[in-house]
Amino acid sequence: MIILKLRAARATAAVLGALLLVSPVVSRAGIDPAAPLPMAQDIKAGTLPNGLTYYIKKNARPAKRVELRLVVKAGSILEDDDQRGLAHLTEHMAFNGSTHFKRHELVSYLQSIGVKFGADLNAYTSFDETVYTLPLPLDKPEDLDKGLLVLEDWAHGVAFNDADIESERAIVLEELRLRGASKSARELMARRFNSARYGDRLPGGTVESLHAFTPDAVRRFYRDWYRPDLMAVIVVGDIEPAAAEKLVRQHFGKLTGPAAPRTRSYVALPPYAASEALVQRYKESPTNTVTISYSAERRHPDSTMADYRERVIERLYMSMLSLRLAELAQSANPPFIQGTSGRTALAHGYRVFQSTAVLGKGGAQPAVAALVQENERARRHGFTAAELDRARKGMLNAAQVRYQERDTINSVAVVAPLIRHFLLGEAVPGPAYEFEFLNALLPAITLDEVNEAARKALPSGQARLVAYSGDDRGETRAPSREALLAAAEAAEAAPVQPLAEKVYASSLMASPPKPGAIVKEAVNQTLGTTELTLENGVRVVLKPTAFRNQQVLLGGFRPGGQSLYDAADLHSARLASSIVAQMGVMDYAPLELGKVLAGKTVQAGLSINELYENVNASAATGEVETMLQLVHLRFTRPRKDENLFATYVARQREQARSRAASSEAVFSDKVIGAMYGDHPLLARLMQPADYDKLKLERVAQIYQERFSSAKDFTFVMVGSFEVDKVKPLLASYLGSLPVAEVPAAFRDRGMRPAAGVIKTDMYRGAEQKSRISLRFTSEAPYSADEAMRVRALAEVLTIQLVDVLREEKGLLYTASFTGKMSKQPYGQVAFSADLPCASASVPKVLAATMELLKKMQDQGPDPADLAKVKANWSAAYRRALEENGYWLNGLLAAYANGTDPAMLLGDEERIAAITPEGLQAVARRYIRFDNYVQAVLYPETK
Repeated sequence: MIILKLRAARATAAVLGALLLVSPVVSRAGIDPAAPLPMAQDIKAGTLPNGLTYYIKKNARPAKRVELRLVVKAGSILEDDDQRGLAHLTEHMAFNGSTHFKRHELVSYLQSIGVKFGADLNAYTSFDETVYTLPLPLDKPEDLDKGLLVLEDWAHGVAFNDADIESERAIVLEELRLRGASKSARELMARRFNSARYGDRLPGGTVESLHAFTPDAVRRFYRDWYRPDLMAVIVVGDIEPAAAEKLVRQHFGKLTGPAAPRTRSYVALPPYAASEALVQRYKESPTNTVTISYSAERRHPDSTMADYRERVIERLYMSMLSLRLAELAQSANPPFIQGTSGRTALAHGYRVFQSTAVLGKGGAQPAVAALVQENERARRHGFTAAELDRARKGMLNAAQVRYQERDTINSVAVVAPLIRHFLLGEAVPGPAYEFEFLNALLPAITLDEVNEAARKALPSGQARLVAYSGDDRGETRAPSREALLAAAEAAEAAPVQPLAEKVYASSLMASPPKPGAIVKEAVNQTLGTTELTLENGVRVVLKPTAFRNQQVLLGGFRPGGQSLYDAADLHSARLASSIVAQMGVMDYAPLELGKVLAGKTVQAGLSINELYENVNASAATGEVETMLQLVHLRFTRPRKDENLFATYVARQREQARSRAASSEAVFSDKVIGAMYGDHPLLARLMQPADYDKLKLERVAQIYQERFSSAKDFTFVMVGSFEVDKVKPLLASYLGSLPVAEVPAAFRDRGMRPAAGVIKTDMYRGAEQKSRISLRFTSEAPYSADEAMRVRALAEVLTIQLVDVLREEKGLLYTASFTGKMSKQPYGQVAFSADLPCASASVPKVLAATMELLKKMQDQGPDPADLAKVKANWSAAYRRALEENGYWLNGLLAAYANGTDPAMLLGDEERIAAITPEGLQAVARRYIRFDNYVQAVLYPETK
């Protein structure tokens, strides 16, 4: 629409005007290619005399919170032969005692101020780096100081007591067992990197190395590589940079390195001498894939405007190539389920061009041929002007949104680029500079220039590694190495034609539908909401916020859903909305729709779940009308496409075959079946044959039955908008929706958990690991306070399970206990324990878990553990109050459950009211030892 174009043009012009007032980076004479890329002006970066680097940035969202990181340029690639797996163990030991925190004190202290272990407090180890994560509430003046004390201890004060190292040995062995590590993984890494070193230095180590290492070997790794010249401290949040810098200097200026430091060198990756193939067969592979990798190439950091321009051109042709592969995956009889091509970071200073496909029923050869041929098509014939125009629009729109959101972005998103700057040398010019650069650069980049860059960059006739990973069962067999290489060589030599480009409209609807009237309006001053009733009976609740400058969320619901259908339509109703979404709207398939919407930040989808029909949509502030148009068309103009339906069925059928080969998936399905006595209406793990029974006409009919009418729908819109400006849009696009009579209430189909104690074991899979699942269910009338107590009890039990089963006994790496109280279709409480462990440990884990549950009933929770949960919830709640997603989901739930939306403002009081006695009573009411399901997954041989 012309109006939309004018609005977008005015918005862009306003943004550009603001930019030019802020920083005249781009002169009237143009861009100097040799000009250095600046660092964003609001980032305070520096290096201490001892070599430690720091980055500090004030960021207001979320308020009274800071994100701290310790980044160490040391990972598993630096391990000596007697240290394999010890870079990772060193990371674990940082949480097990240090100069200022005894064993368990650090985690306990952080939990007491609302930091959750795992979800918030965490770390990871890779080949070349170790990164520690500490998000911290700033409720007291000394909180930042203490947080930096934690990082200081990680940097040079880890205790490494022999007894603690031995305890942690058992835990990292359990983690290795849980995540899996095999000779196949080591071979793949060695071949992919073309370096045996990477195959020998997987971060988890090996079972043999973890059993054999000595405590002195761990200490030696820490002493050699945890030193200030290899470290960075990052502080981003609601802080004053000058004060934070002073604290950084106080805590880290005193660090010293070893007198004779070892050289921190990086492994050189030689090119492939010749093409190779690798075939790896796994009995329980979740998917079958093929990856074509070319020789690693040097990557130098972007330091000048010329570097930045080159990277922009690369991003343009890579995005266009990715869209071509996505379109190919949606074609009739596609060669793969999913395909991607692009350059990715491989190791420090290197990157690699690779193409990957998730295989369909055709297997590896057609996928290899398609990947190579699409790369060749782009290399030989280039891209079209229309493709480049869409890629430019998408890139500029993303940059504009980042610029407009710069003052409301979450601190977590700010941290990642700073980590990459330290580790990889990536530029951090900031959203204002980047948007200005792109506005100046993109119009000057020509199609010929992009095509020439793609011609030079896309590999052809070069040595490569073609790797297959998957099972060797079902309709397709694993290929031979010779077949993989032959397919790639033949595809590279085959003729390819240029892409034929279609012309697409620039907007969804030529004119809006005739609007309905707004017949009622009510304002809730307490919640800041406006409730509208439209002429067709549709209800819309509006909550404008200032949390994000460029985010508008829209949700909607109506009772009904899959519950209205019987067993004959079980799969059709379950998949109807997904299938129709895969076929598009009006005359546009999904990827064609994306081309029409190029340069717009907008999405909208409809879904059918067990009890409701739902709407989920979002847009940038300037695209609200487009979002509402798309919602309107999802209701009124769904599309049918036999080819896309067949493609969807084939893709899902292949994925179902892979799931059926997964012991974990089959075990989860067995647990659900045991709980509900294999009820015929239960949503089970779908088998390949289930997809063969789907009929497009019936699927489309069910979709029409539920979405041809918007009768009794409630919509909620939250975000950056003005009520008066969106009201006429709502009247046009939601007020004009048809509202014919349809069933608008869900049906209780009578599915209830089986009573009594049910124990079942399953023997499946080759890996020597087990998984225990415990389920406790009870019927109970719903109340918001009781639901909160149920969740709190589950979190306390998770803390205790980790303390006992992991920290004290070393029986497992992780444990979880979840609890939920539901209101619909009937009041129910469900608790679930998930306990992955070694098969030999199953009796001990079960006994210890049951003992903990009985102790909870007899004695109640440790008040200190409950205080940790409440502190975390209170901190999370205060953050949530300034998040659009919280208000959207909370308002939708309140209207669906018939509860007072004002309760969304009272969680702090309800959290404070939770008592140990209340949780003990919940444990006694709902954890019944005469009514539960116990299921254990064992390997095929005990």
